[in-house]
Amino acid sequence: MPHPEIPQLVTPRLRLRAMTRADWPAYAALMMSDRARFMGGPFDRPRAWGMFCADHAQWDLLGCGALMIEDRTTGQALGQVAVNGGPLFPEWELGWLLYPAAEGRGLAFEAASALRDWARETRRLPTLVSYVDAGNHRSRRLAERLGAVQDATAPRPDPADLVYRHFGTPQGTAEGAGMG
Repeated sequence: MPHPEIPQLVTPRLRLRAMTRADWPAYAALMMSDRARFMGGPFDRPRAWGMFCADHAQWDLLGCGALMIEDRTTGQALGQVAVNGGPLFPEWELGWLLYPAAEGRGLAFEAASALRDWARETRRLPTLVSYVDAGNHRSRRLAERLGAVQDATAPRPDPADLVYRHFGTPQGTAEGAGMG
C-alpha cells in the first residue's frame, strides 16, 4: 500500500490530527497509569513507547492508525481515537482513550463518530468493531451510543472482550485486518 496521507478530521469542537512527539508525555502518563487497565495495562515506559510508535506506524503500513483528539479552541490534546488493524486484530477496530480532564463532555463520542464515518465513507473498510473489556462500563455505553451492537460470534483478540459491531459482517475478513 502506498504511504497514505494521514487525514485531519474536524468536528464542531475537535480537530483529529496526526500524532507528534509532543503528544508522548500525556500519552505515556495515561498508559503507565491504572487508567490503562482496560487496555491490558498499566504498561511500563518501553511498552507504552512501542504502542505510541505502532499507533503512528499503522498509517504507513495499513492506511489507518491513531489520531490525536485536539480541542479546536485551545489546541490542547485531549486523548486519542484510532482505527487499528494488523496481526493483533481479527477485524478493523475503532478504539478511543481520553485524558482525565477531557471526560464527561461527549468528546469521545464526537471523535469516534467522525473517525467511524471516515472509516466507512472514505477508507471504505468492510467491517469495523470495538473490542471492549467487559468491566469498562463507560466504553460499553459509548459503543452503544455510537450505534454499535454486541456481536457474540465475532472473533476477538482477547476471549474475555466484548465485541461491538459498528458496521459490516465478519464473513470474508481475515485474521490480521488490513494485512491482506
